[in-house]
Amino acid sequence: MTQPAQPTSPQMDVTIPSDPARIAEVRKDVEQMATQSGLDEQAVAEVGLCVNEALANVIRHAYAGAKDRPILVRAYCQDRMLVVTIRDWGNGVNPATLPPRPFDPLEPGGLGLICLRRMMNEVTYVPQGDGGMLLVMKKAKQHPDAGRNSERVQ
Repeated sequence: MTQPAQPTSPQMDVTIPSDPARIAEVRKDVEQMATQSGLDEQAVAEVGLCVNEALANVIRHAYAGAKDRPILVRAYCQDRMLVVTIRDWGNGVNPATLPPRPFDPLEPGGLGLICLRRMMNEVTYVPQGDGGMLLVMKKAKQHPDAGRNSERVQ
């Protein structure tokens, strides 16, 4: 399977259980790395929100709410980009192949993929041979609107 290129700088690697109580600590760690990598305040907040939403989606959709399944989160800088990967061993549904859900402010949920698509420069879902999914999100160290909305299906 296709894997993201190897990092050229220090990195963060953490495996957490799929417990929603663990999302905040991972978000803070990724935001700290984003700040250290030179992203501006708005970009750091966007990355943090996207990590939060992506982890919540894994827990809710890939693991159907189970609190004891592994999630591997990795973050590193490469080629003027902050790269965040989230790996699960869930149901293997590729969100990039699903039709966009119309936004309904009265219905809970549905904002995670919208956030990822609008706030990150690149979002790639890579199905894994074991049925899980690897999400690769990239945020450029430049103006936050540059190069957005790039989504790949593999």
